[in-house]
Amino acid sequence: MSLPQLNRRLTAAEYLELERAAEFKSEFIGGEMIAIAGAEPPHNRIAGNIFAELHAQLKGKTCEPFGSDQRVKADPAGAYTYPDVSVACPPVFGEMMLLNPTVLVEVLSDSTAFRDRVEKWDAYRQIAALQEYVLAHQSRPQIKLLVRHEDGWLLQYVTGLDANLTLPSLGITVPMADIYTRVDFAPVK
Repeated sequence: MSLPQLNRRLTAAEYLELERAAEFKSEFIGGEMIAIAGAEPPHNRIAGNIFAELHAQLKGKTCEPFGSDQRVKADPAGAYTYPDVSVACPPVFGEMMLLNPTVLVEVLSDSTAFRDRVEKWDAYRQIAALQEYVLAHQSRPQIKLLVRHEDGWLLQYVTGLDANLTLPSLGITVPMADIYTRVDFAPVK
């Protein structure tokens, strides 16, 4: 199914109708439907490693992690996304989408970095349940972590394979070496 060519922004209801019938996943941000392309192996490894660590550490708890096929309703205005990893404590669903993510993870690639850092962040920070937003670089062992506080969001950088990513809302710590297992970094030119 191909997307109709429109010279206007879609409504959330139009997006959801198109998405239900589509043969591929698309996100919806600011009235625009954006097809999601496949990811490169480093992207998939990092997202998979983060999911595996969260899954193992949250086993038996009320918090539950989800992979990139889980759609999230990202803001009250009706943005819908497929984060690389999401966690909810406990999950609440509506129309097969996660409504209350506690943690969202995006792996940054050249083609998605702007959208993840700006457009998605604008939508994600409006989610009342969201406590942490994790942006994992694909090309170097570095994570940008945004943590919700009473008076706003605190930015932290976690850098290097010997560091640890701590997610306060989940009460867990994940070694960066585990997040970046089997990821080769291209030499800096």
